[in-house]
Amino acid sequence: MKTYDSTIIGHVSKDINIDCEGNTVTMYGGAVLFSSAAAYALGHKVAAITKVADSDKDRINAFVIPQEDVCILPAQKNTSIRNQYLTPDKERRVCTCISQGDSFGIADIPQDISAKIYHFAGLIYGDFPNNLIRACAEKGDVALDVQTCLRHADAQSGNMYFEDWRSKKDLLPLVRYLKTDAAEAEIMTGAADRFEAAKILYGYGAKEILITHNTEVLAYAGDEFYTCPIRARNLSGRTGRGDTTFAAYINERLQHGMKDVLLTATALVSLKMETPGQFRGTRDDLNAYISAFYGDLRG
Repeated sequence: MKTYDSTIIGHVSKDINIDCEGNTVTMYGGAVLFSSAAAYALGHKVAAITKVADSDKDRINAFVIPQEDVCILPAQKNTSIRNQYLTPDKERRVCTCISQGDSFGIADIPQDISAKIYHFAGLIYGDFPNNLIRACAEKGDVALDVQTCLRHADAQSGNMYFEDWRSKKDLLPLVRYLKTDAAEAEIMTGAADRFEAAKILYGYGAKEILITHNTEVLAYAGDEFYTCPIRARNLSGRTGRGDTTFAAYINERLQHGMKDVLLTATALVSLKMETPGQFRGTRDDLNAYISAFYGDLRG
């Protein structure tokens, strides 16, 4: 039996990214890539479960973590998404689903691994059935990036849109860690204020809430609010912001308190956003960055 701090489940996506000036970059992305890289960089033992069609086996090589910790399952279809960014800060974009990968099921969780956290790192509604979340909640803590519950793809046009998650009140009580961005939190709660939204999401049953924003990251577990500013010097690596933050946060929470973990996760994503792609640095690099840019917040 292999044991891990977290097991991350999700599709590797072939992303076509077009910036506001019309420059196009095609790269492999997806929460499973960015999340596993961040946790691994901090020294955590992580596994990744993904699905890959025979025609796209090269997606496997995009992982930063050791190949022995990547579980590759067969698929008929892979995920591919076109992202048209409308602003230089990449906060506004139009997304089109070119194709959606096969859904994951209970049988896709290997019986020879165990994890403290089961991290649902999906991209589109339908990646995970509700019974998979229920099954993993019986094995360990569930960490859920809610994007996969809110972001839908039109079957005909591929246009992607967001709508509230119908099962939120049934399944959020099973979630230990919930990640949203500010817009997703408003969709789920109706509250534009992030602090109010966090309270509502906690009231729905999630134990610990993480809300990302372009200025800061907020954490809440029913008592005190914690926030930490993002201090990236440029946004060339903006893609993967939430995935990097969430994975760093949940894995560090296995050993440390919320305030310290939030600083670690926010500083890590600030450093990551200065370079495109997955985070490939070390904890030493992170500590140096914290000393340079977060000295006023370090305890």
